[in-house]
Amino acid sequence: MKRRELLKVVGGVVGSYALGVQTLLGAKKQERLDVEQEKVAGLPRRVVGRTGEKVSVVGFPGLALSHYDQGRCTEGLHDAFERGVNYFDVAPAYGRDGECEIKMGIGLKGIERSRIFLACKTRKRDKEGARMELERSLKRLKTDYFDLYQMHCIRRPEEVKQALGPNGAIETFLKAREQGKVKYLGFSAHTTKGALAAIKGFRFDTIMFPINFIEIYKVGIGRQVLESAQKYGAAVMAIKTLSMGAWPKGAKRTRKWWYRTTETQEQTNLAMRFTLSQKCVVAGIPPSFLDLLSMAIEAGKSYKPITKTEVKKLQETAKTCESVFEREQVARGDLSEPIYADSPHECCPGAYV
Repeated sequence: MKRRELLKVVGGVVGSYALGVQTLLGAKKQERLDVEQEKVAGLPRRVVGRTGEKVSVVGFPGLALSHYDQGRCTEGLHDAFERGVNYFDVAPAYGRDGECEIKMGIGLKGIERSRIFLACKTRKRDKEGARMELERSLKRLKTDYFDLYQMHCIRRPEEVKQALGPNGAIETFLKAREQGKVKYLGFSAHTTKGALAAIKGFRFDTIMFPINFIEIYKVGIGRQVLESAQKYGAAVMAIKTLSMGAWPKGAKRTRKWWYRTTETQEQTNLAMRFTLSQKCVVAGIPPSFLDLLSMAIEAGKSYKPITKTEVKKLQETAKTCESVFEREQVARGDLSEPIYADSPHECCPGAYV
């Protein structure tokens, strides 16, 4: 079979998969037309949209490496790989002075490069800035190429316009793809408006976006992005998967993190099942702690589509929680007017994947 024909077949399979996933409201239980193609060490893998690549349904959160010394980081990376994780995500913005990239580059030593799907990002929106970060990231990660390279943390449509315009970061992305330094292109976003502008502006292979039951049921964040991803055939890499919402005022913080997370295996299983049951979602990246990653891996191994009863349970739980994005919205004037009048939760300053 010729490569062009093969890609066409893969695209058809992925399209069928996207259409067969549990609906957001859980109104209809549908048969999955393309359940996980395979499992490695018991952890399912899914096809990354139209790329034909397969990644574990749980991704390694590179920012987690900022919490530990090199020895623990190396141990955590190898443990995740041995438990079936092949999707590793990092960025130069993680940690101080590229700390997480450096630690991951050292820690992945001993794992065959072809056996992992390595993703990196840049927050630079200009051509030269993106080129410099890409080259530096390749050196830090001790690799010749990235499987996925992404525009990091898009918030405003204006950023997308700059990145996709003349002398924008996209020119570096495309050149790097021609040179074999990156295989696929994507972006991460923390606002609906920013994500939609990127989706419509360029045919990205992947979309990294918060897909979490509290944000969807509390304020609706995620719905439009999932619908657009399906329309344009992009794969969704979900973040904030284990979020339990913003910390209530006066609440004792169980860990140093800017939002609450699941803390039990039961909570983690349900949160992961919700996210992985959404259309176009290929993988979920847990918050950046190795213990949460461990629970997420176990949740991935026991994954099955979420049921109506479980959806109702999560809807009730969401009523008692606070949206992370609604509280941290970017506003103007007296801080009561959102920057986008038609959406009260469009920008979240200081957020990390």
